[in-house]
Amino acid sequence: QVQLVESGGGLVQPGDSLRLSCTSSGTTLDNYGIAWFRQAPGKQRERDEISCISTSSRHGPIYYADSVKGRFTISRDLAKNTVYLQMNNLQPEDTAVYYCAAGFDAASYSPTDWHSWGQGTQVTVSS
Repeated sequence: QVQLVESGGGLVQPGDSLRLSCTSSGTTLDNYGIAWFRQAPGKQRERDEISCISTSSRHGPIYYADSVKGRFTISRDLAKNTVYLQMNNLQPEDTAVYYCAAGFDAASYSPTDWHSWGQGTQVTVSS
């Protein structure tokens, strides 16, 4: 298990940007693939994967959901042991609790590969 902590959520207006962070103390995140999921209001049993990034040895981002492609960017800061999700041009439909998750180093991931989860951070987009 990896202890993950998300931060950076908040209340913003449509068109604004936010940067979410996923960190861990005591565990090197670059040993794991990291994914961002979100759970929209009213969808208590559904978490949608929106992006994931491989370990740096596998050369970077590997997935964006169509709903965020071109607006969201996932990246790693190895020195800060942090994975970021830069979210631009936020829209009301992006309102959700955002979670990061860790999976063992692999070339690709299936939904069951994510074994550790953070507690989530709320993002609300409203005018």
